Amino acid sequence: MGIYLSTPKTDKFSEDGENGWVRYGLSSMQGWRATMEDAHAAYPDLDASTSFFGVYDGHGGKVVAKFCAKYLHRQMLKNDAYSAGDIGTSVQKAFFRMDEMMRGQRGWRELAVLGDKINKFTGMIEGLIWSPRSSEGNDQADDWAFEEGPHSDFSGPTSGSTACVAIIRNNQLVVANAGDSRCVISRKGQAYNLSRDHKPELELEKERILKAGGFIHAGRVNGSLNLARAIGDMEFKQNKFLPVEKQIVTASPDINTVELCDDDEFMVLACDGIWDCMSSQQLVDFVHEQLSSESKLSVVVERVLDKCLAPSTAGGEGCDNMTMILVQFKKPIVPVESAGKQQESSTTEEEGPGTDANPSESESN
Repeated sequence: MGIYLSTPKTDKFSEDGENGWVRYGLSSMQGWRATMEDAHAAYPDLDASTSFFGVYDGHGGKVVAKFCAKYLHRQMLKNDAYSAGDIGTSVQKAFFRMDEMMRGQRGWRELAVLGDKINKFTGMIEGLIWSPRSSEGNDQADDWAFEEGPHSDFSGPTSGSTACVAIIRNNQLVVANAGDSRCVISRKGQAYNLSRDHKPELELEKERILKAGGFIHAGRVNGSLNLARAIGDMEFKQNKFLPVEKQIVTASPDINTVELCDDDEFMVLACDGIWDCMSSQQLVDFVHEQLSSESKLSVVVERVLDKCLAPSTAGGEGCDNMTMILVQFKKPIVPVESAGKQQESSTTEEEGPGTDANPSESESN
């Protein structure tokens, strides 16, 4: 549930940007929550031909979400698979890499900086006095140097974060998701989910949780976490006999690859603070309605946040942190005939979680 304020914090962080192929607007708001635990990343020009957008919804603290917003896209870029043009593999490896990087003295120190853990006596960030030292076993490609110090055996944070990211290159859209943040695309006004909300009750998630030695109580993993996949949450990833993708909670993302067409108008990435209040289709309809009279995308997003904000904390819905990124596709991307073929067998968001948006998508766990 979290701790609520007596009045909501409605000031927003908003920004807009564009390049030759996309326009975007984003906004985030703390709302009724006592702390802001969402983070986001928006890089329309990640490189010469690639855009990257991501939302990260933290739980148990803000540090893992902030860590992902700072490092996940960088790790994707550094992966050999990315250089070879395999975006799906490179982003999948970046998700797993987040958990690895948050361990040990170096991980502890980075999280301490992001969490503003300042030593009251010295005024220095805890752990800063420990110098980095190269390790022969370290992956030299990403410069994440080993550090010695009192937290060398730190197994990683007990807090965690969802991660839902979208990468656009030419007419290809790759969506990677772990958790219950969501990516939705509007095609001719119809909402299509490009990610699946990873709730513990889903059969695939339940099977993994139970096999790894966990249990589900009241819809929560081991009675505490209402997500089946997340970055961080190391207490659920301690089985040394299982690979990372088979732990009670895993950072393993679903990967969806979509060929964009000129029927695609915009996509939305948002944390569950939005989806708790609006269905995918309701949000797409609302955005379309707003775009008819408002050209600044961040203003449209701000109106979504205001619409979702609850008048009080009595009901629970509309009381969460809220973050949303709206990305508009600027140009027709493929010929109309190709778009028509893709549309014929498309499925809608009402058909349930985990449905593919069209036959050109691929998904892997």
